[in-house]
Amino acid sequence: MLLKRTVIYPKDIQRITGKSERTGRRILEKIRERKGKEKHQMITVSEFADYTGIDAEIVQQYLTD
Repeated sequence: MLLKRTVIYPKDIQRITGKSERTGRRILEKIRERKGKEKHQMITVSEFADYTGIDAEIVQQYLTD
């Protein structure tokens, strides 16, 4: 069984969207606000996919390549 990463980071968002890493941090912050999470809590791939409308499988491809 191949383990897949659950958490997404700003650098991942940069690779997926082509935007800056800083924009990736902003996106994660917006997701945290919307989900009611605190600053130290992580954002999952599925939460990112829900927020952006990008299919979770496509996101996973960027994380495993």
